[in-house]
Amino acid sequence: MKGIIIYGSRYGSTEKYASELSSRTDIPAVNYKSSPRLTGFDTIVYMGALYAGGIMGLRKTLGALTPDSGRRLIIVTVGLADPQIPENRESILSSLRSQLPPELFQTAQIFHLRGGIDYGRLSLGHRTAMALLNKSINLRPRKSWSAEDQAIQDTYGKKVDFVDFNTLIPIIDVLGSR
Repeated sequence: MKGIIIYGSRYGSTEKYASELSSRTDIPAVNYKSSPRLTGFDTIVYMGALYAGGIMGLRKTLGALTPDSGRRLIIVTVGLADPQIPENRESILSSLRSQLPPELFQTAQIFHLRGGIDYGRLSLGHRTAMALLNKSINLRPRKSWSAEDQAIQDTYGKKVDFVDFNTLIPIIDVLGSR
């Protein structure tokens, strides 16, 4: 098997997962900005951070990829929202559908992991966006908040880390099967 792990990470959670997955599987991990051409790989794992409804680097990396019956595509999203909550998972899948050609979306194996946030490390733009989002959530009645809204409120202004390497086990299992 010739495989590659490609990741898009802004603040480090996705990179941590990619590095750990690489060490457990002996599949090299590279940042999407320095990713090689994907021809010749029979297994491609794309791990991308979730930002404002998009998956970092996904479209740039996989947008021109065509389905290949001999190739396995695994997509792993990493975000602050809890992917165990169906509403969050559906939101993530909706974002993936908008960034991938339908035939890739239908054939990819998809996993969702939790990352973290450290407001002290956020860029000015991201801090501003989070402040505006926080304010808009607070203007709505609490009973109308989604699970994601509640997570934003619970973590706003804090440093939280939900990275859990045990959540890589199902991905490792899939990579070990053929």
